[in-house]
Amino acid sequence: MKFSVIFEAQLADPTVEREHQLFRDSVEQAVLAEQMGFDRIWAVEHHSLKWYAHMSAPEIFLTWVAARTSTIRIGHGVVCMPFNFNHPARVAERAAMLDLLSGGRLDLGAGRGGTLQETSLCGVDKERTTQEVEEALRIIGKAWQGEELEHHGPLLDIDPHPILPRPKQTPHPPLFLACSRTETLTQAAELGIGALVMGFAGPDSIAGMRAAYDAAIAGRGDERFVSSVVNDHFSVLCPTIVLDDRDTARSVGIRGQRFFAQSIGHWYGGAGIPDEAVVEGADEAAAMREAAEQVVARLHEQNIPVRPTSTATFNADHAYGTADDAIAYVERLRDAGADEVMCLVQMGTVPQEACMETLRQWGEKVIPYFRAQEAG
Repeated sequence: MKFSVIFEAQLADPTVEREHQLFRDSVEQAVLAEQMGFDRIWAVEHHSLKWYAHMSAPEIFLTWVAARTSTIRIGHGVVCMPFNFNHPARVAERAAMLDLLSGGRLDLGAGRGGTLQETSLCGVDKERTTQEVEEALRIIGKAWQGEELEHHGPLLDIDPHPILPRPKQTPHPPLFLACSRTETLTQAAELGIGALVMGFAGPDSIAGMRAAYDAAIAGRGDERFVSSVVNDHFSVLCPTIVLDDRDTARSVGIRGQRFFAQSIGHWYGGAGIPDEAVVEGADEAAAMREAAEQVVARLHEQNIPVRPTSTATFNADHAYGTADDAIAYVERLRDAGADEVMCLVQMGTVPQEACMETLRQWGEKVIPYFRAQEAG
């Protein structure tokens, strides 16, 4: 079992000063994560998604973190791979440079960046994003297989060129795909790359997604592989706040998750402005349910289909509470088939001291529990 921390760079009430502090705080968390025994950090890429994700240039953040650390793996997860966001040759160049400078610690994930807010910024054709992501992965998968890269695909032609520098890991850093639906899980398996799964719906949903991934692996040939190296790693998201006081941890965590859910709902479904107000003594779980109902109502108003994923982010059953609560939840994720638990700690309303304490509790109590089991 691997353990990692994922950064969206979320921010309630995003003034310039708070935004600048957010990135300093995130670096501090990443450095502590290495000290606490985490295996990896992940940083997303999103554009113009105020509140939800201010991480628009993760390659810069990750390079800074790599320079401040020495052992933790650096997860570029994910790069928006449609060509108008990032040309595949440029992704390959930047990935190789970061892998080289980090001493071979890079993992590289791909995603679509599929909101209208993002695609309209960069002139991305939403109808081509899935195809462009797959073709980009094929280009990166063979970028260093020979002295020069040559590619002639359905969407892009590249005449022979060397891709410089070469990465430390050969033939390239491990590849992943962001997966939120059965279709993308099947695609990841057939391409021979790892799956990065949201997982808000809980362990039962994770088990179903793992089964779909494994079924696709069992039924695949090698004709769609994007590389000579296959990666079948299955990583799942785990929202978590761990403190000595269970009730406080649940309140802080659920409130942070509510902000996460409302902010993503704003950009994916027009679900209104995220609610960042603090109400003393409020029932956070009840507020979460009310927010989910509001999202469903807005989707109905706009004639947008209400799918299970529409409200999955409002599920409050996660690793909130004491270290023992987190251990029990991770055991459920492990039994559901998780190879890696991606801790989501930095949610928009969670204070820095709660983020740091959560990482300490995981490092001192949760991760050692599973390491001891594996060693025994």
